[in-house]
Amino acid sequence: MNTYLDCLPCILRQGLEAARHTTADARIHEQLMRDLLRLTAELDLDRPPPFMGQLIHRWLRRMSGSDDPYREAKSRYNQLALAVLPELSAVVEQATDPLLAAAKFAVAANAIDLGVSGTLVESEVLAALRAAAQQPLLGDWQEFRAALEGAADILYLADNAGEIAVDRLLIEQLGPTRVTLATRGGAVVNDATQADAREAGLHRLVAVIDNGSDAPGTILADCSDEFRQRFESAGLIIAKGQGNYETLSDVAGNLFFLFKVKCPVVSRQVELPIGSHALKRPQRGQPRRREPRPGG
Repeated sequence: MNTYLDCLPCILRQGLEAARHTTADARIHEQLMRDLLRLTAELDLDRPPPFMGQLIHRWLRRMSGSDDPYREAKSRYNQLALAVLPELSAVVEQATDPLLAAAKFAVAANAIDLGVSGTLVESEVLAALRAAAQQPLLGDWQEFRAALEGAADILYLADNAGEIAVDRLLIEQLGPTRVTLATRGGAVVNDATQADAREAGLHRLVAVIDNGSDAPGTILADCSDEFRQRFESAGLIIAKGQGNYETLSDVAGNLFFLFKVKCPVVSRQVELPIGSHALKRPQRGQPRRREPRPGG
């Protein structure tokens, strides 16, 4: 997915929120915004939105001297998710369709996104999780179920800390022995790293790798050779979160996106309302949508 003009104000807002989260120094806030305005003016719009997120958070880590400014918040949401997990697990066990119930919880946990909402509070997360069973999962469910039956191995691309703890419910339904969990290769926003997967106990359930990249998505050209080989050889790929959709929606393969629709641009792309819980395949054979250039 390329960057749309509507993405630009969102990039600026997210940059300012991230700066305020990282440091109280107003001089750093101002410098980031000045630099970000220059970068945005020169941005290649054919790049996906998470490319700018990667640059913003690299800049903030360098200026603040912190290698993981969201460490405390990530741990807090991991612990919150782990605390509510027995309650959610009981719902899955009692469900008529446990796989669907677990998938609904996994999507609902995608609300734990401090990049989209820097003002997220724990009560909102708990409310989203407890309402998940009543929220429809829209998209390609039957295709997904059929793909699972023929998949000898599954590569599960994680998204955020906290969310990753709830992913356990779906991974258990998929069959942990055929699942490899992939996290980000470096800290960015509250995206899950290997340290977050260990804190959530996922390393005791499945094999855990990282993608070698600190982008808030999966920019394959920025990932390690080892991860790209694993990606290309996977029988089935489940990609969590809107950042993974934005970076992989043009990639061919046996790939499904599982995420909450959080912005108008992605809403138009997947043809679902904002707030929808989505399970979508890439739109194979469809040309990339580009906005007209001035004079074009």
